[in-house]
Amino acid sequence: MGFARTCSVALVGVEGVVVEVQADLEPGVAAFALVGLPDKSLVESRDRVRAAVVNSGVGWPQKKLTVGLSPASVPKGGSGFDLAVAVAVLGAAERIDPREIADLVVIGELGLDGRVRPVRGILPAVLAAAEAGYRQVVVPEQCAAEAALVPGISVLGVRSLRQVIAVLAGEEVPEEEPAEEGRPDAMLAGLMVPGAGAGTGLSCGGDELADLADVSGQEPARFALEVAAAGGHHLLLHGPPGAGKTMLAERLRGLLPPLTRQESLEVTAVHSVAGILPPGEPLVTRAPYCAPHHSATMQSLIGGGNGFPRPGAVSLAHRGMLFMDEAPEFTAKALDSLRQPLESGHVVVARSAGVVRLPARFQMVLAANPCPCGRHGQKDAVCDCGSATVRRYQARLSGPLIDRIDLRVRVEAVMRADLMDQGGRGESTETVAERVRAARQRAAARLEGTPWTNNSEVPGHELRTRWVSAPEALGAAERDMERGLLTARGFDRVLRVAWTIADLHGHDRPDRNDLGLALQMRTGVDRGAVRPQGVVPAVLVGGGVT
Repeated sequence: MGFARTCSVALVGVEGVVVEVQADLEPGVAAFALVGLPDKSLVESRDRVRAAVVNSGVGWPQKKLTVGLSPASVPKGGSGFDLAVAVAVLGAAERIDPREIADLVVIGELGLDGRVRPVRGILPAVLAAAEAGYRQVVVPEQCAAEAALVPGISVLGVRSLRQVIAVLAGEEVPEEEPAEEGRPDAMLAGLMVPGAGAGTGLSCGGDELADLADVSGQEPARFALEVAAAGGHHLLLHGPPGAGKTMLAERLRGLLPPLTRQESLEVTAVHSVAGILPPGEPLVTRAPYCAPHHSATMQSLIGGGNGFPRPGAVSLAHRGMLFMDEAPEFTAKALDSLRQPLESGHVVVARSAGVVRLPARFQMVLAANPCPCGRHGQKDAVCDCGSATVRRYQARLSGPLIDRIDLRVRVEAVMRADLMDQGGRGESTETVAERVRAARQRAAARLEGTPWTNNSEVPGHELRTRWVSAPEALGAAERDMERGLLTARGFDRVLRVAWTIADLHGHDRPDRNDLGLALQMRTGVDRGAVRPQGVVPAVLVGGGVT
């Protein structure tokens, strides 16, 4: 009788659970039983493991074999347990020393010829192993760089089961032929899953960023874009077609600062699980940009799918930007599903297979036309939509959703002089991004030692008691709240925006002008507030969207 155990990791959403893989050999009719709540893909590992072991030059034990995955109450799926099952079986057969594998975490899929194929979710799996106290992991060679991102972990990247056996048995490690140069590597197919990010418009790699200087005119909207980037505020761009709403939104990402180390690990973990982490780029360092089509369903936005829920667009945009162009064209159900993650920064998806908590701290940008034809409220333009049609169209953005948006900007049609560059090009992304970085540094210094990193995350109670605005600054906001123009949530969000504007202006705390600008960008009522450069923002909300 032989017994051996090793460890692997089961992923529940983007969180890992260490699983003990036990193998027991007993005299009897040759059989292979796999227990411990495996799914269909994991049950099929019995055939993959047997073929891989035999094709690696090792005899298959002709005994009654039972492989148990513990804890049995945790659902387990995927092909990432193949290598751990094979190692445990070889330990029970005494081909390798069981003591060498007892405290080893092994992750990888096996081909029938014994090659080790990469799998998704390596980073969150290794993070879970490190938190559980394990210090050695064996992963596919293609995933070794991703696993090495976790500090304090010794990573062994292998190409085949033969190499694993040789390392654990203290034998000479055989060389495996790499893929031919210039030809696609079929082994990488497990990393990029076709359709896993379908419809998200995801962009997080080294693609070239568009320059803000390409936008003609639109000074009020450009300033709102700068405020949104500096404080992490949600933004609504509302105006006629062709005014530049999409151009502005696409350039916000270039203003966002690089991700911190912790943020990069969070984003990389989500993308690794979703199967959209580009090969050769183990760490995401730039804020992701996710732009789903307006036909996206609620499940594709917040997460879901058959079996255990998978990350949706809000999770793929974690620590980055979610842009929803033609926002009123999304279904009301899909739009209202965003209300909870906008407040909490995470999504809890409950399905019959289990409950999963997915990270979703993103910055949302909406772009909307004033009506189906887009000409409502325009000078010298005839709108073909009736008043009832306009109201129904604008009502697709519900009041509770709009109340969670800090900045609501009216984007007017571009004038001929601006379009023909008669006024000169506007500031570049690099110039504006430098001011954004300086403002974020001021906010970070103020928030040091707190759980918050930017102004949009600070609770309103703290802004009313701990970081108080100038005494004369709050009068207009208080009057608006008494008149019903501001909700309690809206009042707190005005304070957050005012602190961001103060950081951009270099003020120690918001003054009356800073609060006036914040209120103007919230309610659309002209407060007479101006920017230091003399740019007076126009009315920022129109067409009935308030």
